[in-house]
Amino acid sequence: MVAIGSHQLRNPVLLAPMAGITDAPFRRLAWQLGAGYVASEMVDDRPAHWERQKSKRRRVKVGGDCPHVVQIAGSEPATMAAVAREMHAGGAQIIDINFGCPAKKVCKKAAGSALMRDEGLMADIVRAVVAAVPVPVTAKMRTGWSREHRNGLAVALQLEDAGIAALTVHGRTRACRFKGQAEFDTVAGIKARLAVPVFANGDIVSIADARRVIASTGVDGIMIGRGALGRPWFPGQLAAALAGRPMPAAPAFLGAFAARHVAAIHDFYGARAGSRIARKHVGWYLDQADLPQTVAREHRARFNALEDADAQLAMLLALDPQLSRVANA
Repeated sequence: MVAIGSHQLRNPVLLAPMAGITDAPFRRLAWQLGAGYVASEMVDDRPAHWERQKSKRRRVKVGGDCPHVVQIAGSEPATMAAVAREMHAGGAQIIDINFGCPAKKVCKKAAGSALMRDEGLMADIVRAVVAAVPVPVTAKMRTGWSREHRNGLAVALQLEDAGIAALTVHGRTRACRFKGQAEFDTVAGIKARLAVPVFANGDIVSIADARRVIASTGVDGIMIGRGALGRPWFPGQLAAALAGRPMPAAPAFLGAFAARHVAAIHDFYGARAGSRIARKHVGWYLDQADLPQTVAREHRARFNALEDADAQLAMLLALDPQLSRVANA
């Protein structure tokens, strides 16, 4: 078993924080289905944003998740310390620092993976956050700024020295964004040198992928990001497989499962906003169904045209006989 500070994780398969995706309804499903850890969407370090409804929703604790993890992002040690204190006061049991997001709107503020260019500033941010809160501080980063400048090991050593309690490494540089194939040689080098737990992330969409990455890197666990889209059950499946337990099957009736998720989205956001937010998740669920692409596109277009929450649920339930064949990981 893996521990982050004093928190013993129930298994070493983590759900990655993904802005606009791993909201409370998604995290609740993933936790109920066996993920070892779920983390909030990214919270901005600007104080003016903390009390906005959007920010409050991002850091909602879902029932049962333990530890409650909140991810923060920013580029100034003092403001990062301040937001960490605020999140801890609100119940966060682990503070995770985003050094990995490659999105332009994050990097243009010199946050996320843009910080991979400034190793000293990254360490200063960690030191400030560690000093600000009495809970473990973790980070998610990339292997470097660009293919020519893979400084992941140097960064990792500085972050550990600054007090990081665990580190997740995505096997791409900032310049790669999500293109190309993730590489794990850098991750292996980081794991070999660090004493704190190291988790690998990137292109892990099957049990075979996870086994290969663990065998080649020796990491303490796996973080699942895009591999969970339309498959909130995948982290739990993977955790069972890695532990040698019987692996729970994917839902036999995907339409009904998607309807359960969509209903939770409606409840969380309200029918109007929820109907819009549900569209991307249903698109991912349709990608998992054993359907011809043309049929899946037709269903997606029909669903996306629906504004009424009840109509969305009715469509998913009516489609259920067609959406009942989902491949296991």
